[in-house]
Amino acid sequence: MLRIKKLDIFIVKSFFMLFIGTFFICLFIFMMQFLWRYVDELVGKGLEMSVMAQFFFYSALTLVPVSLPLAVLLASLITFGNFGERYELLAMKAAGISLLKIMRPLVFFVCGLVGVSFYFQNVVGPIAQAKLGTLILSMKQKSPELDIPEGVFYSEIPDYNLKIAKKDRKTGMLYDVLIYNLKDGFENAHIIYADSGRLEMTADKQHLWLHLYSGDLFENLKAQSMKSQNVPYRRESFREKHTIIEFNSDFNMVDGDIMGKQSSAKDMAQLQSSIDSMKVVGDSIGRQYYREIAEGNFRASYGLTKEDTVKMEKADLYAYNVDSLYNVAPLTQKQKVISAALSRAENMASDLTFKSYTMESNDYSIRKHKTEWHKKITISLSCLLFFFIGAPLGGIIRKGGLGMPVIVSVLVFIIYYIIDNTGYKMARDGKWIVWMGMWTSSAVLAPLGIFLTYKSNKDSVVLNADAYINWFKKVAGIRSVRHIFKKEVIINDPDYERIPGDLEQLTEDCKAYIAQNQLTKAPNYFKLWMSGEKDDEVVAINDKLEALVEEMSNTKSASLIGLLNNYPMIPVSAHVRPFHIYWLNLAAGVIFPIGLFFYFRIWAFRIRLAKDMERIIKNNEQVQFIIQKINK
Repeated sequence: MLRIKKLDIFIVKSFFMLFIGTFFICLFIFMMQFLWRYVDELVGKGLEMSVMAQFFFYSALTLVPVSLPLAVLLASLITFGNFGERYELLAMKAAGISLLKIMRPLVFFVCGLVGVSFYFQNVVGPIAQAKLGTLILSMKQKSPELDIPEGVFYSEIPDYNLKIAKKDRKTGMLYDVLIYNLKDGFENAHIIYADSGRLEMTADKQHLWLHLYSGDLFENLKAQSMKSQNVPYRRESFREKHTIIEFNSDFNMVDGDIMGKQSSAKDMAQLQSSIDSMKVVGDSIGRQYYREIAEGNFRASYGLTKEDTVKMEKADLYAYNVDSLYNVAPLTQKQKVISAALSRAENMASDLTFKSYTMESNDYSIRKHKTEWHKKITISLSCLLFFFIGAPLGGIIRKGGLGMPVIVSVLVFIIYYIIDNTGYKMARDGKWIVWMGMWTSSAVLAPLGIFLTYKSNKDSVVLNADAYINWFKKVAGIRSVRHIFKKEVIINDPDYERIPGDLEQLTEDCKAYIAQNQLTKAPNYFKLWMSGEKDDEVVAINDKLEALVEEMSNTKSASLIGLLNNYPMIPVSAHVRPFHIYWLNLAAGVIFPIGLFFYFRIWAFRIRLAKDMERIIKNNEQVQFIIQKINK
């Protein structure tokens, strides 16, 4: 029988409240980014509030699937970070509840979000995308004063062709303005060139008010007689010129079927149907092109008659040399042959270019539909993947609030976005297989989520900076320094009668080890990797040293405390083979560059071990002198 526990309700409630807040924050951020792309189509167009409301409503619907994964990641990071920071996660684990059981109710909740995301992707999203695209296209057609491009002719204004070299979006000024007024016909065009100008809507939204500065007007004058071949023209120079242009700016919604044919405005069934149809069309066109090429361009046609063929069969074909015939031909005949060959090659190249463009365009459309089909699944599934990344990271970091979780979330999402966008473009352009490009981001996130969940469930220090610092110190040979302080409360005093004898024995052991092992000499390269014995003598010396330091740290003498800090911390395995497994040591020795690196490293540690032994001997003498003073 399924029973909902109070702990599950507490976890879901904690996550749900944060998820609602983070979702609307992420949706707002993505909407601001989306609005920035279309700010030119919104500003200065005189759009009604109902049109603006539709724009924001449809844009919000299209951005819901993109906002859900980031909201899940951020909410799971904050939730489990709060649990760790308030020691609630520690209490749950202490009660015998593993991390996977803590995450279990949220897994079901996030699976529901996956379904919601897929519903928006497959049902709501296509409809909203078609409505939004139609709305944006209608807004672009409403008023042209901000839609004029630079460097090309703009012909959206009836009876006018306009070209500008540069425009200032802040002030609305146009520079190097060239206008063709074609109201009286193409032959009687009025040409206006101005240094600068401005184009703006009138208050009634029915006309465009054109202001021109420092320019010239050229106008053809109609000939008095139809027989006259010379047509005079009139030139007018001006400092300022103002013209009213009729322009109907009524907002009319364009036909929605225009955007309904886009891949983003189709559900999965429609996408699959379109893909199948385009494949059939592409195959039929390809077969037709193949027949045309085989029967036309690449078919041997020399214009020979039946009699010419009979003559060639009777003649000696090996003595028939086309180059010799061309060389003896007159110059005019050569030019005709070359011109005919060049013309035929250019026609063939043009025909093949057109046909290849048609096929490439069809293939591109198929890939775009396929990427959209896979995208509906991958974005929905990313909610679950981000949860299995955010929840373990929150349990490892154990920092709540909007500080560290926001930074980590943004970094993870940026990495995901880069990988996903790269795979999408590669799949869309045909450089990768479609499913490979679209599932690359999921293939990267899934192992990362499994790894973090495993490490967090085992309470691993995978993100503990101290663990990595200590590992680096160990590899680089950097060791820690003793920090022994005088204790305020001492329960057992050191045995000052016995300690001098132990120090003397430790000194003798160090001297014997130095004399026996000859640490300053270079070790034998082959014996170093072949030998599998441990250095138990150094381990025993280190154990005696640590025991004496631990006992003498209970002293009340400040001088003795200072001498204890001078004792070195001995790495007992740094001067021997790097690996505990015998065959790994053999492999390291055989691979010469690796073996040479470890060889010089071990030699350096042996030299340092010899210096540590001498330092211990010298420090023992000073400690014995201090203990003699204490005993007196």
